[in-house]
Amino acid sequence: MTHDDRLPEALANARVVFFDFDGPVCDVFAGLPAPEVAKQLTVLVAAKDVAAGAKAAETDDPIEVLRIAHEADGELGQEVERVLTAAEVEAVAVAGPPTPGAVEALQAAHSSERVVAVVSNNSAECVEHFLKANGLEGYVVGIVGRPVGQPHLMKPNPFPLITAAERMHTDTADCTLIGDSLTDIQAAHAAGATVIGYANKPHKAELFAEARADAITDDMHDIADALTAA
Repeated sequence: MTHDDRLPEALANARVVFFDFDGPVCDVFAGLPAPEVAKQLTVLVAAKDVAAGAKAAETDDPIEVLRIAHEADGELGQEVERVLTAAEVEAVAVAGPPTPGAVEALQAAHSSERVVAVVSNNSAECVEHFLKANGLEGYVVGIVGRPVGQPHLMKPNPFPLITAAERMHTDTADCTLIGDSLTDIQAAHAAGATVIGYANKPHKAELFAEARADAITDDMHDIADALTAA
């Protein structure tokens, strides 16, 4: 259990709270495993580009396969993205309930009159499907998903956070991101936002501490409590 006294402080000045999607809100590939999706995409890549296919076969991360496809060929990248988006929508339909504590955290952020947005490297479509299916869309003002056709602009690029802040008519300095990967920490730092690392796997707490996350927790209920307190 990671208990971090810096949590309330990391949220105190946040006018806007950004939730990363896969991890903090939903375990996207819980029902349809990511390696299966990656394999499906890799077959598609290999059929068009042998070298890129070989590279794609080395990862079990569908989003990494998408990056590889785009680097190889723009048109192939777009085709892979269409298939990936469809797979993500299919995946969230069988992903099960939201991450424990996520609903409470979204509710607490909303109740504290903060603006809530989801900022994700997953498609906006799959985020929308999941929020609607779980009756959570009322807590979220905006969704900034994967920049279509431009995977180089995904996190760790600060672009999605800057875009979300602009849509919320606020400065990134007034935003706090809750994310479960190193790319979230890097994107937030680059954007000048505060960042809370959600360490949903044991090794992540150390990783996030090294990357200088402003606070770290392994339980989304802690976020809800800190928001309520703040």
